Amino acid sequence: MEKKKKVSEFSKHSAGDKAILLTGYIILGLFIVAIIVPMIYIILASFIDPVTLQNKGLTFDFSKWTITAYKRVLENKQIWVGFGNALLYSVLFTLISVVVTLLAAYPMSRADFKGKGFFNTLFVITMFFGGGLIPTYLLISKLGMLDTIWAILIPGAFSVWNMIIARTYYMGIPADLQEAAEVDGASEMLYFFKILLPVCTPIIATISMWQFVGMWNSYFDAMIYLNSASKQPLQLVLRSILIQSQPEPGMVSDMQSTAERAQLAELLKYATIIISSVPLLIMYPFFQKYFDNGIMAGAVKG
Repeated sequence: MEKKKKVSEFSKHSAGDKAILLTGYIILGLFIVAIIVPMIYIILASFIDPVTLQNKGLTFDFSKWTITAYKRVLENKQIWVGFGNALLYSVLFTLISVVVTLLAAYPMSRADFKGKGFFNTLFVITMFFGGGLIPTYLLISKLGMLDTIWAILIPGAFSVWNMIIARTYYMGIPADLQEAAEVDGASEMLYFFKILLPVCTPIIATISMWQFVGMWNSYFDAMIYLNSASKQPLQLVLRSILIQSQPEPGMVSDMQSTAERAQLAELLKYATIIISSVPLLIMYPFFQKYFDNGIMAGAVKG
C-alpha cells in the first residue's frame, strides 16, 4: 500500500493566498533583518579596539578585541547611580500604574455602573488632547514635585489605553464567576482581589511589561523635571553619551590626545547601549508566555 504524501499547509492555499503569505513572509523577514543586523553590529563593535573599528570596521581578529569599554562603563559611578535610579523608577512606576489601571478598569467593565458613558468619554478625550508641556510643568511646580521622584512617577501613571485593554479583559470573564462568589457571600472587594485578579494574570503581566519598558526607555520627563545628577536615570546618562557625545569625565580622563578620547567615546556608546538593554532582555522571556494571551484577550471583545 502506497504511503500518502504529506501535504503542507502552505500548498493547501489558493494562488492568491500564497502570494499574500509570501509577501507577508518577505516583509517580516526584512523587519527581522533590520532589527538583528544593527544589534549584531553594536554587540561586536563594543568589543573591538576603537582604532581598528574606526579604520577597518568590524573584524574577527580577536587580537584586536578589547573589553576596555565595559571596564570603563562599569567602573563609572554615575552609570551605576543612573542604573539604580532607572530600575527604581521603573519598578515603582509599574506598580503604581498597574494598581491604578486595574482599579479604574473594574467599574468601567460593569454594566450597572452609573456614569460609565460619561467617564469613558472623559478618559478617551485625554488620549487625544493634553494640556501641553508648559501648563504641565507649571502644575508640577505648583504641586512642589520638581526635582522629586514623584514628578516621574505620578503624571503618566494612568494610561487610558491600558485601562481599555484591562476593561475589555474583565468583560470577557464569565459573569457566572461573580454570581457564584455572591452566592457564597463574597463582598465586592473580596471578589475583585481574591477571585478576579488571579484569573487576570496575562493582562497584568502584559500591562506591567509595557509600563516597565516605557519607563525604562523614557528620559524626557526626567530631563525636564529633575535637576540633581543624583536623581537622574540611566537614560539621561546614556543620552549625554549617545546624542551629545559627552561621556562622563572619568571614562576618558586618562586619554592624552583628543583623537584618542573621541575614539574611546565612540566605543563607550556601544557598551552603554548593551548594558542598558540587559534588564529588558532578561525580563522579556519571563513575560513572553503571558504577552500574546494578554494582547489577544484584550483586543477581541469591545
